[in-house]
Amino acid sequence: MTRKIIALVDDMFFASKIRATAEAVGVDVSFPRTKDVVLEKLRSSPPDLIVADLQNQRFDVIEFAGTLKAEVDLRKIPMLGFFSHVEVEVQREATAVGFDRVIPRSLFARDLASILKGD
Repeated sequence: MTRKIIALVDDMFFASKIRATAEAVGVDVSFPRTKDVVLEKLRSSPPDLIVADLQNQRFDVIEFAGTLKAEVDLRKIPMLGFFSHVEVEVQREATAVGFDRVIPRSLFARDLASILKGD
């Protein structure tokens, strides 16, 4: 069974890097663009992981994570957030709201293949 990832990423550089790496390691990744589409995907076919850019400009992923963690059926989906290393407060907020793992962008980029494969 193919591993499924939902990426809440609006940065074109990271989106293309995630897409290329997912293809290389045989992982299915989708990039829903609105909260409603994300919720629809989560409820119809829960992914193995949600990856979120904590500086996402499209919508507040930290607030959205709080919504997900409040729903019994969705709270068990693992969430990984990545952030600019200078945004320490963003890291604290993401951890407090329930992200399972929060790492700097540099580590995310370095370990992307392992993260997507679930290693």
